[in-house]
Amino acid sequence: MAGVLWNLAAKRAPGSVRSVVAFRNAAQIPSLHSVPHVRTTPSRINHSLEAANERKALLARPGMLGIKRGMISWFTKTGVQYAATVLEIDSCEVIANKTVAKDGYSSVLLGQKDKIKNVTKHEIKICNEAGVTTKANYGEFRVRTDEGLIEPGVELTANYFAVGQLVDIKSTTKGKGFAGVMKRHGFKGLAATHGVSLAHRSAGSMGPTQDPGRVLPGKKMAGRMGGKSCVSQNLEVLHADGDNGILVVKGQVPGANGSFVKIADSKKLYGESMLRLKQKEST
Repeated sequence: MAGVLWNLAAKRAPGSVRSVVAFRNAAQIPSLHSVPHVRTTPSRINHSLEAANERKALLARPGMLGIKRGMISWFTKTGVQYAATVLEIDSCEVIANKTVAKDGYSSVLLGQKDKIKNVTKHEIKICNEAGVTTKANYGEFRVRTDEGLIEPGVELTANYFAVGQLVDIKSTTKGKGFAGVMKRHGFKGLAATHGVSLAHRSAGSMGPTQDPGRVLPGKKMAGRMGGKSCVSQNLEVLHADGDNGILVVKGQVPGANGSFVKIADSKKLYGESMLRLKQKEST
């Protein structure tokens, strides 16, 4: 039997021996060179909480919470027009702090927009300890060290951010409901003719065949569109009015009007934006 299989493999094109072995349903022994080596020395990475926090891209100070109110046209002194988003800062106060010694990391818990009815006992407890009114929305901001913590009860206004600096705004996109692959992922779709019937907007082939014999996770398919967390990075602050609680940023912010957003210093370009502001002040 082995001679018959060997003759069959010899008559085939080079590289077809694998198909013959698969046909016999024989176990394939991997090469010794493909076996991963075993690490004998311990890892040099420090897995302590302090070392893990140092490796994270954390900011030195927390951000703040806001409410998206809509978009406007913003004109500069020279007449340049920008599309801008208006954010409302409504009673954004510090609720509590988390420290490395007690919780393993440093963070600040903020709340915004006073809410009296339909609040839980836990919310009433933590707000009473901070000396503030119960809030409609809460958000937590991790900071680099305990030095960036703010005392509970302190209110943050729109002047917390300087005009001209860059910020990152995190919010939830608008939910679009169940959508097909053409609308959700931008698929081309199938042909309009040439034998295609009732499948013009379908996804087509899923790709995998007998091996692995399943649709891999993460495959772009039809499903619920939108309603996901999204971050708009490096948005410039055009106007900050602490008395009226108005913050205007350049560009668009994801989400519907009236949705809650999280505003923080830019992780990528915060230092460059602040250096540019100092240079303008010096000149």
